[in-house]
Amino acid sequence: MLWRLTPLLIFSGFLHGAIFPDQIGPYHKSAAKPMAATDGALYQEYGFQEAEKADFGAQNGHFQATAWRFNDSTGAMAFLQSIQSSDGSVFSHGNYVFQFLGGQPAKDDLDAFYLDLPLFETSALPVLPTYLPRQDLIRNSERYILGPISLERYFPQVSPSMAAFHLGTEAQVGKYMTPKGVMAMGIFNYPTPAIAMDRYKDFQTIQGAVVKRAGPMVALTVQPPDPDAAERVLAQVVYNVNLTWNETIGGPTVKDSAKMVLTIVGLAGIILLMCLIAGVGFGTFRVVLRKLGWQGPENDRMIVLHLGDK
Repeated sequence: MLWRLTPLLIFSGFLHGAIFPDQIGPYHKSAAKPMAATDGALYQEYGFQEAEKADFGAQNGHFQATAWRFNDSTGAMAFLQSIQSSDGSVFSHGNYVFQFLGGQPAKDDLDAFYLDLPLFETSALPVLPTYLPRQDLIRNSERYILGPISLERYFPQVSPSMAAFHLGTEAQVGKYMTPKGVMAMGIFNYPTPAIAMDRYKDFQTIQGAVVKRAGPMVALTVQPPDPDAAERVLAQVVYNVNLTWNETIGGPTVKDSAKMVLTIVGLAGIILLMCLIAGVGFGTFRVVLRKLGWQGPENDRMIVLHLGDK
């Protein structure tokens, strides 16, 4: 029975091993400990794997480092938005989120540290956050939504069934300062514009909602304190279409084959004509020389074998 459990224990230990190495540049690790998820349901929706906190010290100083690892870069980005700090001490790298307090390693030491990160994953981040208008956006108010839990936390005006997460929905939420108060706006992204049109009709049934569709996205705010400001913010949500035209080139046709044959025949005719002109020209040149009395070298004359003479 023990031999069956051993591989599982080894694999479990690999998954929950230390994130930080014993040393980052001149700094040595101490007081390292794993960290549990403070909001289990939300962390699970973001794809949380594990976290670790450790102290690093050297002769020239010390700092405290915290790392959170997620399944992918999108989950790390969503988590980063949820804990953004005004001092910029929190940042993401691939599917990791880091926080350094009291100091930070040199860039070269960090780059070397990144190369040894366990279960590191990097992929393209969603472009949806770039569609969030920046004008009057309250700093660090952005929140990325991946499912019902984050929707309830950050944009409860929309129900999970209305958002339709089974379609692969993701959303970006931000808060705006208007002359009459703070306004929350969400942009929901869907696989196709047709699905977004159906969702747009459903969102319009929400009492007090101001809704706009832009391509596969639906932007809305619910019961805004300033309807005019809401219209101005929604007007800034514009979908940029990047169209790539791939034209299929058909195979050769009968007409193309006929053109190829005619080209070959024409080229052969030109070569034959050039050979004929060259031969006639050379013969004419020799005749003219003989008329002028040129006999040529002895070996240039034709050798005749008189085979019939006795």
